[in-house]
Amino acid sequence: MAELPRAIEENLHFLCAELDGQLAGLQDYFDAPETGAAQKVIQRAGYTDNLWSRVHAASQRGLSAKKVTAARKLLLQNMDMVGRNLDLISRLARRSLLHAEDVHLKDLLRPEAYSKVIKQVRAAVALILPAIQASESAQAIRIGETKVRLDDLYDRLFRTYTRDMRKSRHTEDLANSLLVANEIHRMGDALQGISEAILSASIGQSVQFERYFTLRSVLSGSDIPPEALELEPMAETRSGSAISAVRSREDTGGAVDAVFKDGTLQKVREERAGMKSWHSIYPGLAPKILSYEKRGQSAALLIEYLPGHTFEHILLNESDAQVKEALKSLSTTLRDIWKSTRTDEPADMASMRQLAGRMNDVRRIHPEFGPGAMRLGACEIEGFDDLVARAHRREKALSAPFSVHIHGDFNLDNVIYDPVEQKIRFVDLHRSRYMDYVQDVSVFMVSNYRLQVQDGPIRRRIADVVCDFHAMSAKFARAQKDRTFEYRLALGLARSFATSTRYIYDKAHARLMFQRSRFLLEQALTCPAGRENRFKLPIRELFSD
Repeated sequence: MAELPRAIEENLHFLCAELDGQLAGLQDYFDAPETGAAQKVIQRAGYTDNLWSRVHAASQRGLSAKKVTAARKLLLQNMDMVGRNLDLISRLARRSLLHAEDVHLKDLLRPEAYSKVIKQVRAAVALILPAIQASESAQAIRIGETKVRLDDLYDRLFRTYTRDMRKSRHTEDLANSLLVANEIHRMGDALQGISEAILSASIGQSVQFERYFTLRSVLSGSDIPPEALELEPMAETRSGSAISAVRSREDTGGAVDAVFKDGTLQKVREERAGMKSWHSIYPGLAPKILSYEKRGQSAALLIEYLPGHTFEHILLNESDAQVKEALKSLSTTLRDIWKSTRTDEPADMASMRQLAGRMNDVRRIHPEFGPGAMRLGACEIEGFDDLVARAHRREKALSAPFSVHIHGDFNLDNVIYDPVEQKIRFVDLHRSRYMDYVQDVSVFMVSNYRLQVQDGPIRRRIADVVCDFHAMSAKFARAQKDRTFEYRLALGLARSFATSTRYIYDKAHARLMFQRSRFLLEQALTCPAGRENRFKLPIRELFSD
C-alpha cells in the first residue's frame, strides 16, 4: 500500500481515538442506563464530524492533484471510505442512545445484551490503523468479521422483542428497543465497509468482503501463490460480474498470469458450464479453467488469460488490414463451428418474446419509446407493442431448420483475436447453447452499430464489417438450404436494435436504433405469409448513417 498523506493519517488517528471514547461511553450507558451517560456521547457529535471532514478534504486534495497514479487514487478513495464509515458508526451510536432514552422501562431494553458486542466493535476500531499501516489483510478481515457477531445479536434481540410485543402492553418501549438494536446492528455493515476499503487498497482493486475470500480460495486452488499476486481491473459485465487481470506483484505491467472472474453463483456456474461445453464441442476456442470456487451465493473462476485484442478494440483502433484479417478469421471459425455442431433439431429463436420481455427496461431509460399508437396528421401509426405482438405470431411459424452451438451473447467485446496466432477465441460464455445461429448473427451485427463513435471513417468501417459479416452468414444459409434466414434475421435485428437502446444514453443514437427496429418489424409484417423465403434485407442502408 502506498504511503498515506500526513493529513489523512493524523485525522484518522484522532477519529479512531474519538470514536473509541464515544463507544466507551455507549458501553457505560448499557452497563448503567442513565440520561447523563447518554448525553456525554450525544453532545460529541461535532467532534467526529469535523475529523471526518478533514479526512475527506485531504482525500479530495490528493485526488485533484495533476498526476495521480491509479494505486494512489485507489488508496485515497478507500481512506475516504474508512473515514466516512467511522463517522457513520459514531452517528449510529448517538442514534441508538436517542432511541434508548425513549424507552421508559429500561428492563425491556435488555441493556445487558449490548456491552459485550460494543466491546468487540471497539476492538475492531482499534485494528483499523494497524491494518492500514501494515497493509495487513488478516487484521482487515478481523474487522469485517465483527459483522457476524452483530448480526447474531440482532437476530436474537429481534426474536426477543417481537415475542414480547405479542404479550406486552408496552409496545412503544419495545419498538424503541428494536430501533436501538437496529442501530447497533448497522455498525457491522460500517465495519465491513472499512474492512473492504483496507483490503481494496492492499490488493490494488476494489473488492467486496465476500469476494476477497472467494479470491483467496480460488487462487489457493491454482498453482499461483496468492501472496505473490495483485489484481488489475479489466471489465465489469452488465450482469454484475467483475473481471480482473491477475499478475505477479514483481512484474507490474508485464504479462498477465490469469483472469479472475466472480459474480453470483448462478452466473458463474453458467459460465463454467459454457466453457466446459465448448471444450468438449470445439476445443481451443474457450479459455481453460484454472480454478473454481463457490462461497454462499457467490462464486469465482480463475481462467486462462487469452492474448490478443477484443474485436471491438481492433475495429476502433487497428488498421484496415488487421480488421479484414480478424474478420476473415472470425468468419472461418464460425462457419467451421456451425458445420461441425449442426444438428437436425429445429430451433425457435423467439426474438419477439425476448423483445416484449425487455421493453419495460428499455422504457425506463427511454420513456419516449412508448407502446401505443401515434398520429401523424390524419394518419394513425400502429403502436410498437402491437407490431411486436403481430410479429410474434408470424415468428412462431418460422423455426430454424437446424440448430448449432452458439455463443449466446455474441458482442464485439466477447470475441478475442490473437494476431500472432491468427486465432479467434470466445469469452463470457454463460449463455452458450444449441440454438438458431441467427441469434449470434443479429447480436454481432447490432453490437457493431451501437458503438457510440461518430467519426465518419470509423462509421463506414463499421458498415463494411457488418455487410461482409452478413454476406458470409447468408452464403452459409444458402449452402444449408435455410430459406427463411433473411426473415428470421430481420426479426433478430429488430429485437437487438430495440433492446440495445437500454445501454445507450445518447438520445439521438438510441432513436436511430429504435427507428431501425420499427422499420424492420414493418417490413417483416408487410411480407405476405408464405413468401418469407423471398424476403431481402437492405443491409447497407440499415447500417449506414
